[in-house]
Amino acid sequence: MNDVRWVAGLIRERNRIDAALSACIRRPALSGHIGDWIAAQVFGIELDVHAAKSVDGLFADGRTVNIRWYLKRENLVDLHEDGPDRYLVLTGPKVPAESSLGTARPMVIDAVYLFDAAALKAELRARGLKIGTASSVAGQLWEDAEIYPRHNPAFVLTEEQRELLSLFSHQP
Repeated sequence: MNDVRWVAGLIRERNRIDAALSACIRRPALSGHIGDWIAAQVFGIELDVHAAKSVDGLFADGRTVNIRWYLKRENLVDLHEDGPDRYLVLTGPKVPAESSLGTARPMVIDAVYLFDAAALKAELRARGLKIGTASSVAGQLWEDAEIYPRHNPAFVLTEEQRELLSLFSHQP
């Protein structure tokens, strides 16, 4: 019974924190909504208030983007056939596919990837892979799309953007 009381107290504390987050981002404090908000702040993305299933917003250059925040990187991305121009993927640590039993999934950003949607889908089709929920993306494609923490000349981040993203990294 002590465990139930402890968990109930932790949930009350989490609800208070979620309420404060929701007040700031103006949406429920779920990782997807928080990730959208973080990406909008860091990358200057104009979020669509009526976000379609496959488009969360626009970059300043007018390209559409779907934002994903995966709390761990498992080399999977939810893709849409009629999707955006880009997929911006924030991830936590890269981990092997294994049971989550006894582990935690902290809300951290260890890396950021920017995929060209058309090129990514073409590559997956060429490999005979499916486009949809949990599409398997090869490790090399992740490496090529990484824009943080590594520097990528295809999408250069400012020092301010790097600093802001570092605020969400693993802290000892």
